[in-house]
Formats: sequence, structure tokens, C-alpha cells
Amino acid sequence: MPENPGPSTASPRLLAIDTATEIVAVAACGPAGLVTRTAPGGAEASASLLPAVQAVLAEAGLVATDLDAIAFGAGPGAFTGLRTACAAAQGLAFGLGCPLLPLDDLALWAEDSPWRDEAGGPLVWVAVDARMGEVYAAAYRRVAPATWQADVAPALYTLDALAAAFAAVPPRRLAGNAPAALGDRWPVTAAAVHVTLHDRPAALLRLAASAWQRGEAIDPAQALPLYLRDKVALTTAERAARQAAT
Repeated sequence: MPENPGPSTASPRLLAIDTATEIVAVAACGPAGLVTRTAPGGAEASASLLPAVQAVLAEAGLVATDLDAIAFGAGPGAFTGLRTACAAAQGLAFGLGCPLLPLDDLALWAEDSPWRDEAGGPLVWVAVDARMGEVYAAAYRRVAPATWQADVAPALYTLDALAAAFAAVPPRRLAGNAPAALGDRWPVTAAAVHVTLHDRPAALLRLAASAWQRGEAIDPAQALPLYLRDKVALTTAERAARQAAT
């Protein structure tokens, strides 16, 4: 495996994939420009991902061996979705002999928000439904184009714990699907809320290009999904207890 060549002034030839949500996001940058595509995610992600990859590479004027690196959404997110993206990226990278760029899926929501151009602006909280009455959340500050610094690191929260975190660092900007998914159970309001995806594949590729320029590519053998929940399944009794509590 060749070492990461590091930042380059030339436009990198990148493929970026993400399957952390119910929508598969794929993007590539090549001689024909930026090409993006979405496809069904969830249970269909493993079937829809590779055809989408083949399509965007072709439309971008690339063959797989042209790629400088492959970026993937490492999490946090759906357990199966994270494994799908990591495994697909690793398989392609091992075959091609190119490095990987693991990306923060919560920062992806911030980059896809209306506040991605607010350099030095207020924190952007991101809150994503983690199911089972819990939320993946983090707070980011934009420090450069497509570069987000986590002032509050990604974590898995109960609703009570999230309310406490918001009390400590009140959200003025909030992105993510948790408010819509949780409805009346959502614990707090923000000055501005962005709950829908705008152009996730393009945001994914912007994060990938920024990570490449910062020299963050890794050997495929080092790639791991970011799991924030140790337990991904509950017993019947545990499910009943959770339902009774909500």
C-alpha cells in the first residue's frame, strides 16, 4: 500500500459514498466535473450502492483506477448502513491500491445546512434520530470551507441527557432529522432549525476534498465505522420497558 501522497494543488480525483441514512449518497469528481447521485438506502443500500458508484464514475469521466482516494461516511449512523459503506470502501480501496478518507456523518449534516458558509459564526448543533428514543448529537464550528471543528464531540444521548447538553450549550442553529422524527418528545427549540437534506452527495464530496487537502487519508486496513451504541439489539423485555417509559 503506497503512503498517502499528502495535499496536492491539483484537483483530487475522488469518490465519496455514504449509507448512514435512508438515502444512499454517492459523488465523484473527475475530468467531466462533479457528479452526484442518490439511491434507496436502508435495507436496499447494499444493492443500490455499487450501481450508483459505477454511474457517477462514468459520468465524471473516471475509471476506478483513476481515483486518488475513496471517502466514506464513517458514522455515527445506522449500524448496518455504516458497515455497508465501510466494507464497500475498503473492498474498492484494497483492489485499487488507494487510500480512504473516513468522514464524520454528523459534520455532513452541518455541511449540508444553510450555514455552511458562515465562517466564524455560531455553533451548529447536529441532532440525528438514533431510534430507541435516543439521539446522535454534536456541535460544530466552521473553521474553513468544508472544515468543521467539533466543540461538542459526537455522542449518543438519551432525551434527558440531550436536554441537559442543550441547557449547557444552547443551540442557536440546529441541523438534523431528530426534531422531526421525535415530534412532541423533542426536548428543546432552537433559533433556527434545518431538518431536511439539501444536497447530501455534494456536501459529502466537499468534506472529502477538504479532508484530502488536510492529508487525512488512511490505509484501508485502518478504516472502522464509528459506533456510538455498544448494543444494537434489545431483548423483548428491554423493548417493553423502553415503550413503557415513553
